[in-house]
Amino acid sequence: SSEAGDRRQSLPDSYPGSAWVREPRGSASLPLIAASVAPGQNTLGFMLPYTPLHHLILKRMERPIVLTSGNLSDEPQCINNDEAREKLGKIADYFLLHNRDIVNRIDDSVVRVVGDKLQTIRRARGYAPSTITLPDGFKAAPHILAMGSELKNTFCLLRDGEAILSQHLGDLENAAAFNAYQDTLNLYLNLFEHKPEAIAIDQHPEYLSTKLGRELAAANNLKLYQIQHHHAHIAACMAENHLPLDTQPVLGIALDGLGYGEDGTLWGGEFLLADYRSYKRLGTFKPVAMIGGEQAIYQPWRNTYAHLTAAFNWQDLNQKYSDLDLLTFLAQKPLNLLNQMVEKRINSPLASSCGRLFDAVAAAIGICREECSYEGQAAIEMEALIDINSLNDTPGYPFEMGILNSIPYLEPRPMWQALLDDLQQQISQSVIATKFHQGLANAIADMVTRLCDRYFINQVVLSGGVWQNSALLDLISKRLQVKGITVLTHSIVPPNDGGLSLGQAAIAAAIFN
Repeated sequence: SSEAGDRRQSLPDSYPGSAWVREPRGSASLPLIAASVAPGQNTLGFMLPYTPLHHLILKRMERPIVLTSGNLSDEPQCINNDEAREKLGKIADYFLLHNRDIVNRIDDSVVRVVGDKLQTIRRARGYAPSTITLPDGFKAAPHILAMGSELKNTFCLLRDGEAILSQHLGDLENAAAFNAYQDTLNLYLNLFEHKPEAIAIDQHPEYLSTKLGRELAAANNLKLYQIQHHHAHIAACMAENHLPLDTQPVLGIALDGLGYGEDGTLWGGEFLLADYRSYKRLGTFKPVAMIGGEQAIYQPWRNTYAHLTAAFNWQDLNQKYSDLDLLTFLAQKPLNLLNQMVEKRINSPLASSCGRLFDAVAAAIGICREECSYEGQAAIEMEALIDINSLNDTPGYPFEMGILNSIPYLEPRPMWQALLDDLQQQISQSVIATKFHQGLANAIADMVTRLCDRYFINQVVLSGGVWQNSALLDLISKRLQVKGITVLTHSIVPPNDGGLSLGQAAIAAAIFN
């Protein structure tokens, strides 16, 4: 439509045209789309045809089409005709085949505009492998290979003051994705004639990218740098915002699902005093058990139960809130077994995860309570319920601040008390979601203000997948800017783990020198 075209023209100059753009659902540029398309979300992705073939196929259509990529769930795209027939034959009715081989498998990019700034969700076609110019001080950096994370993986080649960030390669826990990762890595190393002098890996010992990096370093007698996950997040945002190599430390707020912490626990809600060479943990979210480990990512009720039992006596909750369907639901679970798992630390690691807090709250109000089909689904659907028009006028839920291992942490107990009271009063999901976001923003801003005052910091860096939440990003940015604090965020590099390898490479280069 012409409105969609106008929207396309309003995007920043860096928009390549061959990306999915997220558009508010029901906006003028989009006609009514069936609710079964991206259910539970208030934004839809759209793209304009960007190849001659697209134009030939679509020129006679006076309406948008609903489409998805040519792959099975969690697997990389099929890139040859036989593979497409074999894997997609039961999904697709027709195939348009070609006699030209695909050499480099690459997804479409996903971007959106938050405020007046481009935010990249998935960096691939149209962006990769364009070089990213690094800040002052990195010109003489050695050739580095950074292996990236386990989820939303990218790798990064650093040399001559530039970084070459690969396209999005997916979740490496899938065997086909890991094979594609290795193929693409070899392609890049040969194409760019990159001979690394050092390799950077995540500290998590079980990441496949970490294991491969160790093997490559050992086989080629290269230096190996283990980079803490959240430090890498912060460094990626610093590099993108051109903070020089010898910059003064910033306060980094790294919020995500989880990453391996220096103390052997799982982190995910961290306040770090950081530069490129080092970091110090200044604050955190309350560590709460992930009951069942990875199962807690896909069964949000586990996080709800863990948070409630960490904050309250379960019998007291049952007496006061016995009429809530949430407690009725949880009572049907094997609570004695779950309690033993937590007490004996059986597959229930502590995690200071902001992402899991979102899951816990979403499940409490009935969003994806039983299960999610992908990581972050519950949080995304809860954000979609926020009433943006009343957001600034809605009081937030209260949080407290405690001390754990000599550093402050955000205690959500009073938030849970108020939320359960609202559930008992049958307050709507939308209002509860709005109050949670408002309250969390207040708590984070209070923590930041205290730390900035104590450590004389006036520059804050926001990184990690939680910052894809545009409501939270907007609330925090405005609160801190009003206080005169400079806020740095991502734009051309994803805030999620898709940007992690850039931070790994920058840290390794800084330490190497």
